Amino acid sequence: MLFITKGHDMKLFTASLATETNTFSPIPTGFEAFKARGYYPAGTHPDKMLQFTGPLWAARQRAREHGWTLVEGTTAGAVPAGLTTRKAYETLRDEILEDLRKAGPVDVVVLGLHGAMVADGYDDCEGDLITHVRSIVGPDVIIGAELDPHCHMTEAMLEGADFLVCFKEYPHTDILERAYDLVDLCTAASQGRIQPTRSVFDCEMISIMHTSREPMRSFVDRLLAMEGKDGVLSVSIAHGFPWGDVPGMGTKVLVYTDNDPARANSLAESLGRELIGMRDALQADYLPIAEALAKAEEKGVWPAVLADSADNAGGGAASDSTFVLQHFLKHGVRDAVIGPVWDPVSVKLCLDAGEGAVLDLRVGGKVSPASGDPVDVRCKVLAVRRDAYMTGLSNTPSSLGDSVAIEVDGVVMVLTTDRNQAIGTDLFTQFGIDLSTRKYIVVKSSQHFYADFSKVAAQVIYLSTPGSVSPDITTLPFRKIRYPKWPLVTPV
Repeated sequence: MLFITKGHDMKLFTASLATETNTFSPIPTGFEAFKARGYYPAGTHPDKMLQFTGPLWAARQRAREHGWTLVEGTTAGAVPAGLTTRKAYETLRDEILEDLRKAGPVDVVVLGLHGAMVADGYDDCEGDLITHVRSIVGPDVIIGAELDPHCHMTEAMLEGADFLVCFKEYPHTDILERAYDLVDLCTAASQGRIQPTRSVFDCEMISIMHTSREPMRSFVDRLLAMEGKDGVLSVSIAHGFPWGDVPGMGTKVLVYTDNDPARANSLAESLGRELIGMRDALQADYLPIAEALAKAEEKGVWPAVLADSADNAGGGAASDSTFVLQHFLKHGVRDAVIGPVWDPVSVKLCLDAGEGAVLDLRVGGKVSPASGDPVDVRCKVLAVRRDAYMTGLSNTPSSLGDSVAIEVDGVVMVLTTDRNQAIGTDLFTQFGIDLSTRKYIVVKSSQHFYADFSKVAAQVIYLSTPGSVSPDITTLPFRKIRYPKWPLVTPV
């Protein structure tokens, strides 16, 4: 969609602050976590889009096209983990707010957020940030934010912003497209070309919706076809983030129309009830390791990609669990690769030993009981990479840090210094690993792996393993969420 009047001078401000908080994760998110993934003070953002800076990148392109003034504030993003420290959140928030004050009067503010950031003392970081932004710019400036669909769409966020736009795809392959939608909607509203009215429908459920398969694939295609027609400006589905124990957690439908609140209400409710009706079909099947291997053998086509969702760094897990590795070694499973395994200590030892070295290592199992026990192996160092990267979401770079590939008893593991989830196949191929020759490819990821790994997979199976991102959400010790919340039973 495009709602732009050329030659209309505008001044935009943009900034980003994004992380996804797993309140059950043992890993704190401090300022160093933001520096590790990406922290760029005002005016220092690189000449490429980062995963958490889609609105900045889209605003930069639109400003160049139309001669608008753009002020770029601080951008910061951290790999998902546990609770953000109060100092880290308040420091970064206040830095962005000071950037906004220095920018002077602006017409539009567009923010790159996540929507599921939780800090010590702040259950709703995004709502808090947007509220502060509104207090600075006043009621007439248009404020918009791009969100991950795994967000908590709270009342504070909705009340403070004129537009919230979620990525529609999971895997998130449409970050830039939705950022352009956000910028175009916000500038059109500022120019008076549209008058947004909104409605939210709470589905009172928790669901992780893979848009790579039915029924969600067709549902998202229909949403895309709706936008820009019959007064429908934007439709977003907030899947919710089940591993965030906060009052706002859950699945919601958000609809913006052009000065038509009745249409917004009816469409949000009808789409929400449709999601409720297909909620069982939306759930993926998760199999224990032994059952997954038996299923793969029965199908007999290779390679089989096994998703270790519970140890997904992208959901806040450590990415160092050893449950699959232990099973493979115990049962003699060979021709397998596993990655990424977050183990900076083992990486350093392998780097010191060098390629081709054979040495004893204690691998994984270092962060918490959710990681399992460390495994003692005698391994060969196949390849080393300094400051390694893989292709991340929407082709953005995703850091692995100094990394190595090791082999033990026919199982190859990629060990990393930076904690991240499996997204691009270059996680393995940059180490000279030919995935087509492997029987099993174990990815520590929930779904973002699918966009790239499905190109090489003959079959994809989702594992049920222990971990901080367990797919069995009925086992999580919720204290703050609001009920009813299918599939959870309301506590007595």
